[in-house]
Amino acid sequence: MSELKLSCETMEIPDECNIIVGQSHFIKTVEDLFEALVTSSPSLKFGIAFCEASIEKLVRRDGNDRALVDCAVKNALKIAAGHVFVVVIRDGYPINVMARVKAVQEVCGVFAATANPLQIIVAGSEQGRGVIGVIDGGSPVGVEDEAGEQWRKNLLRNVIGYKR
Repeated sequence: MSELKLSCETMEIPDECNIIVGQSHFIKTVEDLFEALVTSSPSLKFGIAFCEASIEKLVRRDGNDRALVDCAVKNALKIAAGHVFVVVIRDGYPINVMARVKAVQEVCGVFAATANPLQIIVAGSEQGRGVIGVIDGGSPVGVEDEAGEQWRKNLLRNVIGYKR
């Protein structure tokens, strides 16, 4: 029986950026995520890192912004779990790209997509490491009241423009 070790890895998210962490299954993930992201918006800046689980077991990387690629690689190395990918984006939001990311044939799932402080819960054994969960932001401190509801609706309709 193998021993299981747990760790909590805090992700680095630059100011004005969001992070997407997910799992995939094939080396061409990096290229396919690049295509999905670069065609989503001409202004989107991003970096991608993918932890290869077999063959050379390298962190594969790509993107259109060197600092964001470096950040994605740094986060992927912290997680160090096979077939996990990290995408760091600027000048866009996860809501703008999530359908495209999830439509990439190799993508098995997404663990988190956020600008909040993010911790990845990792389990490790003698075989390797795997993501078992995330801690995204903080815990609730109450329930939305009428003023909070009005603030949320104003944000969506008048500030962000997602609702009419």
